[in-house]
Amino acid sequence: MASYVKEIGGKLSNDPFLTEEIGGGGGGGGEEKDKMRRVWVPGPVIVGAGPSGLAAAVCLKQKGVPSIVLERSNCIASLWQLKTYDRLRLHLPKQFCELPFMSFPAEFPTYPSKNQFVSYLEVYAERFDIRPRFNETVEEAEYDHTLGFWRVRSKHGNPDEIATVTEYVSRWLIVATGENAEAVVPKLDGMDVFDGPIKHASLYKSGEEFGGKKVLVVGCGNSGMEVSLDLCEHRASPSLVVRDAVHVLPREMLGKSTFGLSIWLLKWLPVRLVDGFLLMVSRMILGDTAKFGLDRPIIGPLRLKNLSGKTPVLDVGTLAKIKTGHIKVRPSIKRLRRHAVEFVDGRIERYDSVIMATGYRSNVPSWLKEGEMFRKEDGLPRKPFGWKGKNGLYAAGFTNRGLLGSSMDAKRIAEDIERCWKADAKFCTPFTQSLPST
Repeated sequence: MASYVKEIGGKLSNDPFLTEEIGGGGGGGGEEKDKMRRVWVPGPVIVGAGPSGLAAAVCLKQKGVPSIVLERSNCIASLWQLKTYDRLRLHLPKQFCELPFMSFPAEFPTYPSKNQFVSYLEVYAERFDIRPRFNETVEEAEYDHTLGFWRVRSKHGNPDEIATVTEYVSRWLIVATGENAEAVVPKLDGMDVFDGPIKHASLYKSGEEFGGKKVLVVGCGNSGMEVSLDLCEHRASPSLVVRDAVHVLPREMLGKSTFGLSIWLLKWLPVRLVDGFLLMVSRMILGDTAKFGLDRPIIGPLRLKNLSGKTPVLDVGTLAKIKTGHIKVRPSIKRLRRHAVEFVDGRIERYDSVIMATGYRSNVPSWLKEGEMFRKEDGLPRKPFGWKGKNGLYAAGFTNRGLLGSSMDAKRIAEDIERCWKADAKFCTPFTQSLPST
């Protein structure tokens, strides 16, 4: 579509967005108010500049649809850059983690490191000229049924400064904040009396600071397993709390990635038979994990993933350390004491630190004023693999399919919006509408 022209101070300016100052300045009693403005967006507003948000913006751009990306942090992929441990690598081979229209460099290993993946994302955004608006915290997004547009209110600025509150007005809203927006830290009895540090895995970088110490890792997902291994390799003495049954699979089997082999088998066999095959081969490679305190769920790994979203652990060496006793497995915690932890089996052991590898959750309910597409209790779509809601609302990266799912969502969303964009450009451009101030 043609660029839009606005008048600023008597001069014409080419700009894909129209900006309107709607308030702000000094208040009564000497108090200052936040500056207010409104931005009219011709294409979608995308909330989140992680892989899902970037992929959506690129797919839209390839179809000639402009968008604006809002990101609360100061960088793209903030979860990867700011809240992950140093040794992290992609758990799946790189061909299953590529974003649309750009492959990983050939020289990258099969499982790229955290820094390599971040570098890939930065090049991706630069190549397609995606420029998110950083430090924009979306506080509220609501659909205006009278006008037929979304109002997305965002605050930019530090707490000790006068913030700029912007209302972005758009025909479409793409939620790309992901399933892992906020750390989950369960309340444990005695947390207030434990004398050592208690930190979430999002704050853990390396086991170097824990050398020679006894550390309790709570949570046996991929993060908990890898943090325990990292601690062990830095001469710490880790114990791993395993509260529930868990599927541990080798990262590779029969010379192929377990994930890739599963996808191939599912083309020919039902989930039940593929699950049986994976468990049989896993037992041959890893042995009986139940002997080491890692009971398997009754339901197979793929079926469990489809039903609950619980991802199997892909072992990268942790199980070997558990077998040798370098990493100890413990049951659920009953309570924390000043210098020790009491477990539900009555055992009491001294620990210097506790790391909570207890996962993340969506933050969508805190800002999206909508009750049909997303569940209030966990902020995930009500429909399995749901990517499209009503009134131009979309979700990218909420299908429990990792980066591959993010790419699939981005392509579907772009195709869906393109149909409206091309069919009725006049209706899809909000600049002809009259919007009352609020």
